[in-house]
Amino acid sequence: MQARIQNPAVIIPEAMKPLMELGKTVRKAGVAQTTVELVQLRVSQINGCSVCVDGDSRTAGKAGVSDEKRSTVAAWRHTPYFTEAERAALALAEAATRLADTADPVPDEIWEEAAKLFSEQELAALILAIGITNLYNRLNVTTRQIAGPQPWE
Repeated sequence: MQARIQNPAVIIPEAMKPLMELGKTVRKAGVAQTTVELVQLRVSQINGCSVCVDGDSRTAGKAGVSDEKRSTVAAWRHTPYFTEAERAALALAEAATRLADTADPVPDEIWEEAAKLFSEQELAALILAIGITNLYNRLNVTTRQIAGPQPWE
């Protein structure tokens, strides 16, 4: 395997800094770090981003996400390991990542469940985390980045 080019945000370092800062800001918005990590891992799985699945899994472990959750997040609906809030965040992440798969990509029931469990600021943080992860996934998949340690780590 060989990357087509380096990650575009590495080639243009002025782009990486605000992305990293936005990620740090999102992590301070009140959502449990473990929930954010699970959301990022699930989004990366959906998008098939090997770099991000690898990195997100390691980062989730460092943040305290259990091995059971990390190994079953793709099947979160069918395992007993996830909290009600994690399930709502994962449902939102899946819907917001698969926007083109249905006419109503983020149905009211998914939104209402998340809104019941998270404040407006926390919802904003989750949506930003989902969006940032989707951006990183698209950069890495398009340029065929290779899993393993990355220049920004």
